[in-house]
Amino acid sequence: MADSTPLLSKSDSSDFDPSSKQPLSLDETIEQCIGDFRFSQLIQVLLVTFAWVFDSQQTFISIFTDSEPKWHCTQPGSEPCSSATDVCHLPDHAWSWDDPARTTIISDWNLQCENSFVKGLPASSFFLGCVLGGLFLATLGDSSLGRKNLLLLSCLLISISSLFISGVGRATVGSTSLVLATELVGKRWRGQMGVACATTAMVGFLTLPGIGYLNRGESWRTLYLWISIPTIAYCVIVVFFVHESPRWLLVRGRKEEAICTLKAISPTNDKAKNMIMALSSAPTLEQESRNVDTFAAFRILYQRKWALRRLSILLFMGCGIGTVYYGMPLSLGNLSFNLYLSVTLNALAEIPSSVITSLIVDRFNRKNLLLFFNMLSGICSILCVVKGKLFTRIQIGLELVSFSSSCTAYILAHIYSIDLFPTSVRNSVLSLTRQSVVFGGVFSPVLVAAGRRNDFLSYGIFGLVVIFCGLFVLLLPETKGKKLCDTMDEEESKEGSACHGTTCA
Repeated sequence: MADSTPLLSKSDSSDFDPSSKQPLSLDETIEQCIGDFRFSQLIQVLLVTFAWVFDSQQTFISIFTDSEPKWHCTQPGSEPCSSATDVCHLPDHAWSWDDPARTTIISDWNLQCENSFVKGLPASSFFLGCVLGGLFLATLGDSSLGRKNLLLLSCLLISISSLFISGVGRATVGSTSLVLATELVGKRWRGQMGVACATTAMVGFLTLPGIGYLNRGESWRTLYLWISIPTIAYCVIVVFFVHESPRWLLVRGRKEEAICTLKAISPTNDKAKNMIMALSSAPTLEQESRNVDTFAAFRILYQRKWALRRLSILLFMGCGIGTVYYGMPLSLGNLSFNLYLSVTLNALAEIPSSVITSLIVDRFNRKNLLLFFNMLSGICSILCVVKGKLFTRIQIGLELVSFSSSCTAYILAHIYSIDLFPTSVRNSVLSLTRQSVVFGGVFSPVLVAAGRRNDFLSYGIFGLVVIFCGLFVLLLPETKGKKLCDTMDEEESKEGSACHGTTCA
């Protein structure tokens, strides 16, 4: 099994020479069944990727719930209030919030005079929950729960909780959704699944300005209620209408369930029917290819040097992307620009990001694309520091380019991580990659709070970090146009063939 995961001989398919007995791999077998994109697969993709709407809402809701509201003097023209720029230097009776104190966490919990670490702690606790949740939940998608059930569990957690616990649930929503969508379509459409997820994430982000505006003056808790109830309804839809990944089912030895799923989403042509019939009589995968307990994926990745190298580089690069991807929207309140409009523009900035990715993902090398968009994002972020020499519109323009570039890098990093690792650990790796991006976001709220007094502590650091971390992508192998492997042995065999006589990661 070092070279492939054989399921069928090519003589089982009418498209192959009957004299050929070369076995088909799992990837080739499923490709024959679902390679042609049909309406049933479209419905599955739409249902699965819609989870990113709630992922995006939970991630960026703190733009409104954790913002520092405006204030005014209770006695206009009186000293020292009229000349003050910081309420912390004023007596309590001399000033008041423009809106009720309950509207944001900062005013509700009286954090306005605390240091930047304390001010950023509510949002940072969410991202910290994402990191820890990813570590504990990530491998469940490859082991006991599977893709569908983990997606359901994650969505339930974010719908019934907030802040830290919500972060724990949110940790695996996006990664599980992307892996499941990717494994329900053929090779030709894999790259587009990342774009589909990014598009639905943009939809979720775009709903936030409307939700925030409609609930202005209301408690920040009301905003969380608005995004939680629809998530519960989505969980019901997942239970009854979403199929499990046929790849995962076959790797886990659940062949009958996999065949039922393939029959539901495969074309009705003779080729697909013949492959499914042949698959039903083929032997079950060897036990070693599916013997993965909750933390076995981590052990496997640690034991294989090539896998550990690849994973370490992906995680390091993800941290850099995360500082900008999360930091830029969270720092919108620091700009001299309307908050609702700036959030709307940032959400719309994900549209060109998705379009650009869909156009270039299958035309250019993954490494070069990731390097370019990391560099572009970092440079524009650093230029945002030059606040005194730039008009506000130019500054918001640079911020939008930086954020949009980080969105593109974010999507590409997801697609790249899927290509770099086999089915047996793919969900775990993708989840860890996402958590590395989130780990970069853990520090973003603190830097944003510090940036209210010095822009370099936010935009400057964001830019330097993403540029430095992005350079490490050069150490990874190129994956464009390569087939997906199913087991670590198969991937290692391909790695050895590609790196024979050379040095590569």
